[in-house]
Amino acid sequence: MTIDILQAQQQLIVRQRVRLMVNQYEVHASTPDGQEAGILAFAQQKRLAFKEQVTLYTDDTKQVPVLGFKARQVIDLGATYDVVDAAGAPIGLFRKKFGASLLRSTWVLEQPGYAELVGQERNLFVALCRRFVDYLSWLPYHFDFEINGHVGFSVERKWGFRDTYRVTIHDPNLDRRLVIAMAVALDALQAR
Repeated sequence: MTIDILQAQQQLIVRQRVRLMVNQYEVHASTPDGQEAGILAFAQQKRLAFKEQVTLYTDDTKQVPVLGFKARQVIDLGATYDVVDAAGAPIGLFRKKFGASLLRSTWVLEQPGYAELVGQERNLFVALCRRFVDYLSWLPYHFDFEINGHVGFSVERKWGFRDTYRVTIHDPNLDRRLVIAMAVALDALQAR
């Protein structure tokens, strides 16, 4: 996968693999009719890690890294996660807004030289149900990440046995690597 191919994507599908000791995710391109196309990246996160870290590779052989994100702090309710490319160069960051997330999860995504994007669960009722009724934590959710009053991209959790997310990118200038990192983080970090 090249950066040019990735940057051309307007829709992505992120699917979690069910594994015992790690969280794994496949990131697929999407056809115009919304069907899953070729794999673009594979992510892995160790469970119970001392410091949250996720690395994305070109595929599940885990030979060629594409990007990664890692928490700056060990324990922090509003931790900041730095996103880096395969060489370790920074490409952006994201963080959870703790106070705003008490009722409805809210995230901030920053891309250098670009305005801040704020993503929030669209449906307050679903957000409250997921927080206060334990057996409803599986409910699908939808995040819209807005920039200057417009939706830059959205992440929608679909119904199903495995967690599956449809990512729609509206802003052509967004770095798809940051979008992918945020989509994976919504599953990997949302319950923390």
